[in-house]
Amino acid sequence: MDISKKIAELKQDPEFANNVGMILIHNGIVRGRSRGSHDEVSGIEIKADYAKIKQIKAEHEKFPGIYKIVVEANEGSFKPGDDLLFLIVAGDIRENVKACLASLLDRVKSEAFSKNEIMA
Repeated sequence: MDISKKIAELKQDPEFANNVGMILIHNGIVRGRSRGSHDEVSGIEIKADYAKIKQIKAEHEKFPGIYKIVVEANEGSFKPGDDLLFLIVAGDIRENVKACLASLLDRVKSEAFSKNEIMA
């Protein structure tokens, strides 16, 4: 995903300026070390439950002050440095946008993603 291009597209919406005072972005990237053991990782296998992601996104778009959410979840084999997950949350004020992004990220990662690290 080209984040700058996606934000420019969101800004084309005639109601954008009336509803958005903040955009937060998450760009999840494959780490070169395991989160738990810190062992070197040569790659990762990701499976995404796209139906669950769609459900979680729809729930979060109903949060107070949230205008639009964009989710792009990649699935397959990846190496360290590759992009895995993009989340864009656009809303009215930082308290609403921050809370929504935190919840969205935690839910997508815990409920809709499975991963298998390949150790170097």
